[in-house]
Amino acid sequence: MAGDSFRADGDEYSPERPRPTGLLDMLSVAAVALDTNGRIVFWTPQAEELFGYTAEDVLGQYAARLLIRPEHLQAVVSLFTEVLETGRGWAGAFPVRHKDGSSRLTEFRTMRLLDDLGDVYALGIAADHTLLQRVETDLALCERLINQSPIGLALLDPDLRYLLVNPALERIDGIPAEDHIGRHLRETLPFPDVETVESALRQVLATGTPLLDQYHVGRPPADPDHEHAWSLSFYRLEDPGGRVLGAATSVVDVTERHRAAAEADRARRRLALVADASARVGTTLEVEQTAHELADICTPVLADVVAVDVLDSALALRRVSRPENGPELFRALALKAAHPTVALRAADPPGDLAAYDGDRLVTLCVHTGRPVLVRHVGAQDLPRIARNAEAGALLARAGVHSYLAVPLIAHGEVLGALDLKRTRNPVPFDEDDVVLAGELASRAAVAIDNARWFQSVRNTALTLQRSLLPDHSPHHTGLELASRYQPAQATSEVGGDWYDVIPLADDKTALVVGDVMGNGIDAAATMGRLRTATCAYADLDLAPGAVLQHLDKITCDLEHYIVTCLYAVYDPRTRQCTLANAGHMPPALARPGQPPCFLDLPTAAPLGVGGIPFEADTVELRTGDLLVFYTDGLVETRQHPIDDRLNVLLGFLDDPGRPLEETCDLLLYGLRHPDDHDDVALLVARAL
Repeated sequence: MAGDSFRADGDEYSPERPRPTGLLDMLSVAAVALDTNGRIVFWTPQAEELFGYTAEDVLGQYAARLLIRPEHLQAVVSLFTEVLETGRGWAGAFPVRHKDGSSRLTEFRTMRLLDDLGDVYALGIAADHTLLQRVETDLALCERLINQSPIGLALLDPDLRYLLVNPALERIDGIPAEDHIGRHLRETLPFPDVETVESALRQVLATGTPLLDQYHVGRPPADPDHEHAWSLSFYRLEDPGGRVLGAATSVVDVTERHRAAAEADRARRRLALVADASARVGTTLEVEQTAHELADICTPVLADVVAVDVLDSALALRRVSRPENGPELFRALALKAAHPTVALRAADPPGDLAAYDGDRLVTLCVHTGRPVLVRHVGAQDLPRIARNAEAGALLARAGVHSYLAVPLIAHGEVLGALDLKRTRNPVPFDEDDVVLAGELASRAAVAIDNARWFQSVRNTALTLQRSLLPDHSPHHTGLELASRYQPAQATSEVGGDWYDVIPLADDKTALVVGDVMGNGIDAAATMGRLRTATCAYADLDLAPGAVLQHLDKITCDLEHYIVTCLYAVYDPRTRQCTLANAGHMPPALARPGQPPCFLDLPTAAPLGVGGIPFEADTVELRTGDLLVFYTDGLVETRQHPIDDRLNVLLGFLDDPGRPLEETCDLLLYGLRHPDDHDDVALLVARAL
């Protein structure tokens, strides 16, 4: 029932703006007062609305005759008398005659009134029974829904203090309902962004526009060790008169959905990491490079600090019997951190050797061939992780709280270990991390195994290759010499390229450069056989063409090898150089005062074709003339035409007087590229 209200202000009372009570207005509660004779003495406007009679129609009239049908008259009079005589109120429903002649079932509350003169009255509070029943049903339904709803519900006043919470919200945030009431919203929310939530609610209170499905993640007091997720919606509450009563909040626990989505996202990231590792780990046949690639791929997705350590015996291709509890000698190959940290100082620098006792976890990892996981690193664990007490103190300063070591196993042999630590990442390693680290370590171990065997074979071939290449004698009459041999830079393989300088009778000198197609130990061995044969035929003082003829026969007897060769003999007495070419790149001539050029020699098929004559040509050398012999690895690339590369070579010979060692370096560094896939032999001679 709407009306004026008053508030106390000191000793004075001042009227406020009328504030309608929504529920009473909705029920349109009527009030009727009767004297002891049953005549109507008070009649409210709501009574007129409920029964149809105006005040003028009813005041002074006998209520029973006007409002009650004859069949109910006796019962009503008895109730009226009982209320006046005993003072006991009565509550119930009975039909009342409306002005239009119809009967309306009306809910009544009756009571006796006494004024200051001692007069007695009967007061009846009435409302439409059907409307009241509907409201009661709605309230009961709302209460049942609120109490049984799986959705957390809360009512808050305009200051965002709790007025009501349902049992579901108690279960969600783990705080009893009575502990909510009167507290601010911020005191119960487990979200780190509580200020954002409050700001959103105040915006809803100000505008009336609801906010729906706001996603928030936090750790509730009832389960502080795990993340939970909730979907929040906010609504403004108003009474029928538009007065803002506060706000309603609904909270839906979507933790399972959040965890499922997080796990799916985690699985996708893990699969992407494994796929990335397939492309990025093992790109070269270099053990150290592969270890660095493994450390890079693990940081920071899997760990904050990563180390890759390989057993020294595995690098040396030595199989040793390991005592179960004995120490191990590791060589550190890679070390990587996701952020600056003192933990790097606790690790062995790449390239260093470190002995770890049998009680260390990394030693246990390689001894058992199984992962070692310490979910939560404590002070008692650091001595088994670090190499010494000082390193353990550094790891403690760095905040290492979780540790994982995974063996590097290839073809059943343990090569070393992948060492992982977490410092800033607050989540400890779990079994999923063990599986992922094992997959990455397994792929890297195969690459490391391939690289160590390749490097062994390559080192053997390189040793053989270099042992077969000549050392320059301190003196060659009429000539100054310099030479280089460089394996392929892109693959680190050695091939069959060679050069030779052979002293002959009468102060003559044979200059040889050749190329056995292919690489590896077989090519190097074939090169050695041909070099030995070349020296033997040169000692017979045969003409260059004849030497190539004999080498061709030998090559034909080899297993389908193709060999190019350039053989020249220089006679310092006549200053003549006689050259024969078997399919090789033409030598370059740089003469002081003239542009450099390539010698135009008769070119025959490579050695090994068989039955092809080899012609020779002679060029006269002057003092200071420079001859450059080289293999095709110096000028051939996959990106540039050979003619362009040959012109570049001539460009580097613009100064024949440049020191020969400097000329060799200039040609190699100017023409070679990191992606070159062929080795190079280079021989430079200057006429004196």
